[in-house]
Amino acid sequence: MSETYKAFFGLSKEPFVANIPTQDILVTPEVNAVAERFKYAVRLGATALITGEVGSGKSTALRWVVNELSPTDHKILWITASSGSILEFYRQLISELDLSVSSNSKAMLTRSIKTRVYELVREGRQQPIIVVDEASLLRLEVFAELHTLTQFDFDSKPWLPIVLVGQNHLVDRLIFRNSAPLASRIIARSHLSAVQPEAMKTYLDHHLKIAGVTAEIFSKEAYTAIFQGSGGIFRKANHLARGAMIAAAADKKSTVTPNHVTVASSEIF
Repeated sequence: MSETYKAFFGLSKEPFVANIPTQDILVTPEVNAVAERFKYAVRLGATALITGEVGSGKSTALRWVVNELSPTDHKILWITASSGSILEFYRQLISELDLSVSSNSKAMLTRSIKTRVYELVREGRQQPIIVVDEASLLRLEVFAELHTLTQFDFDSKPWLPIVLVGQNHLVDRLIFRNSAPLASRIIARSHLSAVQPEAMKTYLDHHLKIAGVTAEIFSKEAYTAIFQGSGGIFRKANHLARGAMIAAAADKKSTVTPNHVTVASSEIF
């Protein structure tokens, strides 16, 4: 798509992007709720659950929370979940812990992980935190075994908190009997849902401002069209808003209208 719309609207940068700098993230009540539960679970060495619709802002909220933590005191172990086995999960974790272990033995991998966690906590005085993104993709066998990683000194030392992040049906995965040991460790839950019209307008205006827009370029009806077309979901609203601006620039119109939002909607799912 043409980038001439940026010059047309006087933008200093691409608007509505996913890789927004952490300092520019709009801190909403929902983001604060995620932060509170994340930090609570970390403080107690327990497990937190963060769910939400696709594109509702889970990853953005996590980036903001993690940025608030001291890298000297915390080590974030990012795991992108897959439908692979528990061995694949362990290998990802081994890599995040900067270890080199060639064994395929679950016992050996678990021992290596726990030894490293012990070193970080007792010697390095650094709190490791496992963050599992797309956790709803995990096999049930992984849910069944994941809690064993958090057991230190007969389960009396809460040294390895876990934050599970995923779509709404992640909750359903945790209801299974095999998942009960892990589910029983969850002490905080946060759900990101679709936002209301006023919150969506605030969000869009915030992104326009950090992109260099000082005037109001969306008509009232265009805001409504973006809200309705996105269902209150930020990611889809980003695509609609940017696409509508491109359509308006091509139309040589300084105000974005519902018709431009309709044009943008034909380009996305």
